[in-house]
Amino acid sequence: MGGYRVLDHLWGGWWRGPGVCAARKVGGFGTEARHQLHPQGSSKRSRSLRNQPFPGQVQPENLSREELIDVLRASVVDQKGPLVTLNKPQGLPVTGKPGELTLFSVLPELSQSLGLGEQELQVVQASGKETSGLVLLSSCPQTASRLQKFFAHSRRAQRPTATYWAVTDGIPATSEGKVQAALKLDHVDGVDLVVPVNSPSRKDVLEGVKRTLSHFRVVATGSGCALVQLQPLTVFPSQLQVHMVLQLCPVLGDHRYSARVGAVLGQRFLLPAESTKPQRQVLDEALLRRLCLTPSQAAQLPLHLHLHRLHLPGPRPRDALIELLAPLPPYFSRTLQCLGLHQ
Repeated sequence: MGGYRVLDHLWGGWWRGPGVCAARKVGGFGTEARHQLHPQGSSKRSRSLRNQPFPGQVQPENLSREELIDVLRASVVDQKGPLVTLNKPQGLPVTGKPGELTLFSVLPELSQSLGLGEQELQVVQASGKETSGLVLLSSCPQTASRLQKFFAHSRRAQRPTATYWAVTDGIPATSEGKVQAALKLDHVDGVDLVVPVNSPSRKDVLEGVKRTLSHFRVVATGSGCALVQLQPLTVFPSQLQVHMVLQLCPVLGDHRYSARVGAVLGQRFLLPAESTKPQRQVLDEALLRRLCLTPSQAAQLPLHLHLHRLHLPGPRPRDALIELLAPLPPYFSRTLQCLGLHQ
């Protein structure tokens, strides 16, 4: 894997050293250990999730706290030392308003459920609400701090640590490249939206405009769509969605920014971001047929953006990077199959 190692027993000695939390030894997850993650009654919950129109998506408003903890336990892909890795379902927010059911709101119960005792988990790295994929948690504050410093240093050095998969409606003009854009958060008609800023001034930057950068590579194409690998080198809300809109190829299931891409006689163009209101993504009839969806079903299509891979530092400074992987959600895999997009 080009110098990268898949996550393995290295976690057992993670970040040992003076003043650092001692890693709590937890056995690896084989078939037997994974089976133990499912408490009694969770099979009924799993069947209910599979019966949803888009399996792999969750709607927290339809779950109790206990059911959400059940879902999260089943989403654990690895637990070694102080670190726990989840494959977060699409639709689950990491944080939210007081009283809302979020990942953060159930961390104390999840920590107890995973046998961490008084060592409460905290979020180190996570995908957003509408994004599925990897979430990295730590029960050791020092380990969390060291990892966050590693991610910040990697961004400054322009070394990507996160890799996303996306399915786009449209095919980028080039097979690979980078997207650079100055972005700001704006309040448009009562909704917080990310808006590009052309030629930002120094004053704009001081007022919250941020220069953002992502790398992209087209992995496969078919039926007018593409499977794209995305690697952000900056952090900004909805960065990858807006970057793909700027390429005239909105992410499938993007019901917030896709309306900014217009088309006349098959030619796509950008509409003004400030005056274009969010609306449900509209797919052409041929694409709907390939996806076996009705227009009303397409209006509920989840965002096809998945945090697939993270690179972490090894236990010692000279060690090779460790690679974390999260499988695609079922609805994402089904879309790839329907469109003939092969990884």
